Amino acid sequence: MFRQACFDEPLIFEMSREGKVGVLIKDDPMSAKTDVRKGGIAEIPSGVLRGKLNLPEVSQIEVVRHFTRLSQMNWGIDLGPYPLGSCTMKYNPRVNEDLAWLDEVQQIHPEQGLDSIQGALELLYRLDRMLSSITGMHKFTLQPAAGAQGELTGCLIMRKYHERKGDRRDEIIVPDSAHGTNPASAAMAGFKVVEVRTGEDGCIDLELLKGAVTNRTVGLMMTNPNTLGIFEKRVCEIAEVVHDAGGLMYYDGANLQGIIGRARPGDLGFDIVHLNLHKTFSTPHGGGGPGSGPVGVKEHLKDFLPVPTIIHKDGGYQLDWGKPESIGKIRGGYGSFPILVRAYAYLLSMGSEGLRLSCDIAVLNTNHFAKKVSGIKGFAIPFGGAFRKHEVVVSAEEMTKETGVTALDVAKALLDRGLHSPTIYFPLIVKEALMFEFTETETKESIDAYVEALREISERAYTDPGILRGAPTNASVGRLDEVLANHPRTMCLSYRMLSKRGKMQA
Repeated sequence: MFRQACFDEPLIFEMSREGKVGVLIKDDPMSAKTDVRKGGIAEIPSGVLRGKLNLPEVSQIEVVRHFTRLSQMNWGIDLGPYPLGSCTMKYNPRVNEDLAWLDEVQQIHPEQGLDSIQGALELLYRLDRMLSSITGMHKFTLQPAAGAQGELTGCLIMRKYHERKGDRRDEIIVPDSAHGTNPASAAMAGFKVVEVRTGEDGCIDLELLKGAVTNRTVGLMMTNPNTLGIFEKRVCEIAEVVHDAGGLMYYDGANLQGIIGRARPGDLGFDIVHLNLHKTFSTPHGGGGPGSGPVGVKEHLKDFLPVPTIIHKDGGYQLDWGKPESIGKIRGGYGSFPILVRAYAYLLSMGSEGLRLSCDIAVLNTNHFAKKVSGIKGFAIPFGGAFRKHEVVVSAEEMTKETGVTALDVAKALLDRGLHSPTIYFPLIVKEALMFEFTETETKESIDAYVEALREISERAYTDPGILRGAPTNASVGRLDEVLANHPRTMCLSYRMLSKRGKMQA
């Protein structure tokens, strides 16, 4: 079982005692001889003096120990699995990190002359070619800073495409199992969202789709494998329906890991693709940035890509700004360069055979887990017995009805067992959903540890459910009030205070 450190760690303000000093150097103007709080040093503006800011007063060793303990309480991929469905939290090889931290990568600037960044431009050009080959696209832009910005880029390209044709279209079709950013991105681009329900087999209901497609249809935003982890086997028919109506097919690349090396979105009928490099191509999750969400298009859409694009001409690499039909720039520079370097290194080290193998192992891991969990009382795999790809959604609805233990309780109970929780209550079409994804970098032992933990949780649910409703009790932070914890005025409060409140409620 995986364990992380667990301390009853106070806030640094609670550790503060008047007069304590972090660093004290003899004869230093900041030493105890001069009382900074009373304005003893004229060079320090009064507005930033300790007395004005009410900063904590702690010794250096207290600061070091405090933040070291906090770091030990943090969870990371170096400690154990992140089974977050559709997020593909795979291990990031250290060689990629080493290359991204080279001075040649870290110290270049987008305003340098092209002659001085030919190596960087060549890397970006080659990455574009690799991603195009993998997905069956014609050309990529590496500008977008994240998958969601890639979605917006794709939606703007679709809008520009129809505007050039003189079509007044304003509707984008989105399946009800889609990622939440899909309808948000469509709305930001000025479109109305038309939802299509999932059929009994877990795939898009083709007949309902036919009824939703009109001469106002801009396109269809689709993930394949879908959010349930099921491959949309009628994707070519779906593409034909949308294309016959004059619409475009948009591929959300969040789940590319489930088919990479085995199928290409371009061959399945998609016109536009966005990729999450932090998922399929083993770069760190941004946590707010930097990230990368490149967008690729078929040849008939290449003129709409953001400027500039990188081209190889006259023996060198140039930036092509000559695209009057372009949607413009999406962000500054040419992309998150260190992130792109990591992805490029990953692709070089894996090769086509390695990528295909990564897909196969991810699918094997998921189906191994799904098979074992489906035999545990209270848990079920919805939408039939189809094999899953890289992820699987487990429903705890039966357990909830019979014991009152919810998917939230299960997730909190996993924390008590030293395991990171999966995504819960998503997709919305599955009641009491627990969304698991074990990437190709996870071991059988890691996966089986989750299976055994779920088996134990099931036994507790049917014998002593009250224990689970108070979980976690073995973590640094207890059960939070989910509404209070997300309130803007409350988010600034310490987790310590929320923890105490949560334990009292439990």
